Amino acid sequence: MHRAELWMNTHRQPPRFVWVHLYDPHDPYEPPPPYSQIYKGRLYDGEIAYADEALGDFLAYLKRHDRYRNSLIIVVGDHGEGLGEHGEETHGIFLYNSTTHVPLIVKSPAGASNGKVVDADVETTDILPAVLDLLHIARPSTLNGPSLTPYLAEDKSQRQAIFAETDYPLRFGWAPLRAVRESGFKLIEAPRPELYDMSADPHELKNEYEPWNPNVLQLRQTLASSALNKPAFSSSKAVTSAATLSELRALGYLGKSDEGTKTNVPELSLLPDPKDKIEEQNLMHAAMMLVEENRLAEARPLFEKVIALDSGAADAWRQLAEIELRNGEYRKAADALDRAQKANPGDASTAFDKSRVFEKLGDFAGARDSLLLAIKLAPGELNARLELADVYEKSGDRAAAEDQLEGAHLLDPANRDAALGLAKAYLANKSYADTIQLLRPWSQGKTANASALRMLAEAYAGLGNKAEADRAIRKAKAMESGK
Repeated sequence: MHRAELWMNTHRQPPRFVWVHLYDPHDPYEPPPPYSQIYKGRLYDGEIAYADEALGDFLAYLKRHDRYRNSLIIVVGDHGEGLGEHGEETHGIFLYNSTTHVPLIVKSPAGASNGKVVDADVETTDILPAVLDLLHIARPSTLNGPSLTPYLAEDKSQRQAIFAETDYPLRFGWAPLRAVRESGFKLIEAPRPELYDMSADPHELKNEYEPWNPNVLQLRQTLASSALNKPAFSSSKAVTSAATLSELRALGYLGKSDEGTKTNVPELSLLPDPKDKIEEQNLMHAAMMLVEENRLAEARPLFEKVIALDSGAADAWRQLAEIELRNGEYRKAADALDRAQKANPGDASTAFDKSRVFEKLGDFAGARDSLLLAIKLAPGELNARLELADVYEKSGDRAAAEDQLEGAHLLDPANRDAALGLAKAYLANKSYADTIQLLRPWSQGKTANASALRMLAEAYAGLGNKAEADRAIRKAKAMESGK
C-alpha cells in the first residue's frame, strides 16, 4: 500500500483512479509476523488478516488527507480458495461457492447507502457499470450488462441469473465448466452435470441433477442464451442422440421410461470431468510450488504420483524431464519428453524442450527436427526460430540459419537477438548495404547496442566508408566503457 500512497502524493489533482492488487491471500500462505504466529495452523486466515491491516492503513491515509469522504472505494476478491472443499486445495478448476463467492464492499462518494447489506448474488462484471453510473460517466455503447447501483439504491433481493465459467481445466486436457444460478438453484454443466438447491444446500453437497428436472431444463435454456454458451455445450433440443443416451444410462441418470423423453441436455464432453482429476491437480500444484523453491527431490515423487494416476499426464512428464535436465540426466529427460509428446502430440512447448535436450546430447539433427516440429505446431514461436537458426549455424548450414533469422525478424522487427543474428549472417555473405539498413535502428537512441555498432562499423568498412566505420567504433567503445 506504500506504493499507492506514494502515487497519490505525486498525483494530487483529481480525478484519480487507483487500482491496488493485494496478492498476499494467495498460496503459498506465508503471512509475516505476527500473523504467522497468531494464525499458526490457519495461515490463509493470516494472509487475509495481514491484507486487512494493509487496507485499513490505506483508508486511514485517505482520511488523514481528506480524500476518503468523496471517494468511491470498491473492495472485491477475484476468487476464493478451496482449502479442501470438494477436494480442491486452491482454485481455478471448480465453480463451487468455495472459490466463486467473494467479498464485495462498496463505499459510495459522500457515504450514500453506506452500512447497507445486500444479500443478492451479483457478478464482478457488474462493477464497471456501477463505477460509471456512480461517477455520472456515460457508458460506452459496447458495455452491456447490469450495474450494482440498483442494489445500493433500493431493496432488490435477487437478479435474474448469474453465470460463471472456467476454461482452466482445458490446460490439462479436461473438460471446461460452465455454471448458471437462478431462482435459488445452480447448474454446473460438466461431463457429469450437477444441480444444487442453494437455499437448502449452500455448501453444494447434494447433487440433485436429473436431465428432465424442470430446474435443469430452465437453467440450461438460460445458459444457452448467455455469452457463456460455447460449442462445447451444443444443445440437443430434440430426442437425445444414442451415444448421449448410452452415457447418461451408464452414469445412472437415465431409466428405460425416460428414453423417448425430450430434453435439452448437451452432448456430453469426451474430455475427462475435472471432478475425476482433482487429486492430480492438487499433486501437480504442490509439486510446482516445490519446483519454484528448487526443492526438486521433494517434487519428483509428487509428479510420479500424478503419472501413477494417469500415465498420459503430459505436464507431469514435462516437469520430470525438467528435473532430469537440471540434474544433467539428459537421456532420461529425453525419454520423459517422449512420453509427454505421445500424451499430447500437438504441444509445441514439448517439442521445443526436446530440442534443448538433444542439443545437450550433441544430437543436432534431433534438435533440428524437434524445432521444425515446434514451428509447425506454433508458426509464430519466435524463440524456436532463433534456436533453430543457432542449430543450423552449429551444423554448418548457414543458408538455413539465415532463413530462420529472417523469419524471426519478420515476426518481431523489434527483437534484438533476431536483428543482430541476421546482421551477422549478412556480414558473412558480405551483404554490407543490407547490414547497414538492418542495424541503423540499433545504432542510436535507447536501442543503441555496442555489438550492433561494431557490426555496423564492419559493414561501413566493407563499403569503403572509413569515416562512418570509425564513428561507429568510437561510439561502441564509449558504450562499452560506460562513458
